[in-house]
Amino acid sequence: MQPIFITGIGTGIGKTIVSAIVTEALQADYWKPVQAGFDDGTDALLISELILNKDSIIYPEVYKLKLAASPHIAAREENIKIDLDLIADKYRQLATVKRQLIIEGAGGLLVPLNDNEFMLDLIRKLDAKVILVSRNYLGSINHSLLTAMVCKQHNINVPGWIFNDQYMQYEEEIVQWSGYKKLGSVSFNSTIDKNFIRREAEKISASLLAAL
Repeated sequence: MQPIFITGIGTGIGKTIVSAIVTEALQADYWKPVQAGFDDGTDALLISELILNKDSIIYPEVYKLKLAASPHIAAREENIKIDLDLIADKYRQLATVKRQLIIEGAGGLLVPLNDNEFMLDLIRKLDAKVILVSRNYLGSINHSLLTAMVCKQHNINVPGWIFNDQYMQYEEEIVQWSGYKKLGSVSFNSTIDKNFIRREAEKISASLLAAL
């Protein structure tokens, strides 16, 4: 079973919230192999606080780095080099569990993990399907289509987009121009809690199952 990799068009666009929704919708397991910065808690901890089902397993990070920065810089600060083979070895252990695995990346596709490799290289090494997260804001069309272009150039399997936030009517245009279907839109809500995640998971579960 191919893992599902959640990546986005940039940083701060809602990947963790979408990861929680997808994890809940599929009652899948969750893993963020590289966490950079955790003063406010890790993304894995947030996921564990937001999902309601009792089946999902939240796996620990391979790299848990203190500095909230690009992973290659955060690792350099601790005299560490992020090793994609080490992450892949850990993934092979997790893949023995017969349940869908949701993997959350850090930032976007071209976020550096070390001096030579990017998040895109990790996706390819894990042979993962990719769900793209786009947050609607001024400039998101450009960022979304650039992200889609990179996926196509590297033959990445992309089941579709999940959109987040509300700003004008960009979603259908991004779908049309990118050629990737829309899996769902996350409603704007000032309070993100377990009930919100459950409601959004119920809305998106049918389209997720059909696309995956």
